Amino acid sequence: MSDLAVPLSRVRDVLQEAGYTVAGVRALLGPVAGGALARDEIVPALRATRGGSALEVLTRLLWLQVPVPPDGTTDELVRAGLAEESAGEVRGLFHVEPLEAVGGDGHAGYVVSDRKVRPGDGVPAPDHVVGAGGASGSLARLVVHSPVDNVLDLGTGCGVQAVHLGARGQARRITATDVNARALDLAEMSFALSGTENAETLRGPLFEPVRGRRFDLIVSNPPFVIAPPGDRTFTYRESGMPGDDFCRRLVTESAEMLNDGGYCQLLANWLHVDGVPWDERVGGWAEASGCAAWVVQRDVQDPAEYAELWLRDSCEAGTPEYRARYDAWLEHFERHRVTGVGFGWITLRRGGGPVRVEELRHAVEEPVGAYVDEVLDGFRAGAEFSTACGRTLRAAPGLVQEQIGPPGAEDPERIVLRQTGRLRRAAGVGTVEAGLAGVCDGSLPLEPLLDAIARLTGMDAGSVRAHADAVLPELIADGFFH
Repeated sequence: MSDLAVPLSRVRDVLQEAGYTVAGVRALLGPVAGGALARDEIVPALRATRGGSALEVLTRLLWLQVPVPPDGTTDELVRAGLAEESAGEVRGLFHVEPLEAVGGDGHAGYVVSDRKVRPGDGVPAPDHVVGAGGASGSLARLVVHSPVDNVLDLGTGCGVQAVHLGARGQARRITATDVNARALDLAEMSFALSGTENAETLRGPLFEPVRGRRFDLIVSNPPFVIAPPGDRTFTYRESGMPGDDFCRRLVTESAEMLNDGGYCQLLANWLHVDGVPWDERVGGWAEASGCAAWVVQRDVQDPAEYAELWLRDSCEAGTPEYRARYDAWLEHFERHRVTGVGFGWITLRRGGGPVRVEELRHAVEEPVGAYVDEVLDGFRAGAEFSTACGRTLRAAPGLVQEQIGPPGAEDPERIVLRQTGRLRRAAGVGTVEAGLAGVCDGSLPLEPLLDAIARLTGMDAGSVRAHADAVLPELIADGFFH
């Protein structure tokens, strides 16, 4: 990495002086070309970058992957080995992409990956290294924000998560591992180009390169794709293990690699198997880890949708082999009684605690990492709560109350508490919970408040307390009360 640091630091200066950041490229392209590029359509972006400015040259060369005339902007890239000059034009050798800081509040750095393979280019090489994408962005927004001493980025690829962590100054030491030697080479280029100085790279599968060590934080965007066995696999997305075993092992083996209170956070796919509830399968992984856990299913695809997604990803749609490959995926799923494939987040925290498995399809407040530790704290607080525990209760900020019923009715048919931030949950509640949400500010003991609600509603005080004991633990766990 030392040989790369000096020339790539010069390239970094060139990129930053030109404004080659996510915000800079977004402003250059505008909403139409930017939206098309998000769909991997580059023609509008090519039209928007014809002016010849330094930013336009860099965008065409490094992001859109088209040759440009040589000039002062491209000289440092050629010297650093990111581009080559031939026959009067400069061609990028890699895809170099700026990263936006988590939360969209600045520039995080750059990642170096293999040039994108687009339809008509053929299929990627088995050791192809992909750049930043929707999945890596989702994980970056999930990662807890607490400062830590050391981090393991397992399956680092081109180094996206390590660059994000380095930009936040969150970790004193970062260890990035991968089975793909080419990925580690490009990750080191990403670190040098981004100024990520506290990262080391190690090669090997799962936890093998770091056995005997412990970490405060493990992050992983693993090769979770569940594909049929065959002669065409891609290291960046497929582990070679059957089914969802890679993700299962990552979850069940992570606790021994964590310090007390340490986190393991990953993205995962899991199988929906006929006759076996998915939440029991994946919840079983979390239970086996011995950690407090939060498993969230964000999406589910049926077998055909899933096969189509990943055949498009590898640019196999439209090839002569497409139908046979598609059929092989469906045959594989049918043989194993797979009815769908789920996608989501898994967060583990060493030290014991409740395991929560749920489905959240709606949009939530980002970044989740800013409050994920409080989510796990809420699960534990809910499990330990009773009205006799002697602790005060505080309604979460940002709650709104909705009352549903016929116009002019004296009493609503239904009362809903809704969170305007965080996980944006909604819960149907009764008079007692709605009353508490209006008065609980953490300054008064709970029992007198429940007695006051009993008097105001004409209810028996014992019944009110029994009702609160029954419903408040779930509302606390769901973040409506702290």
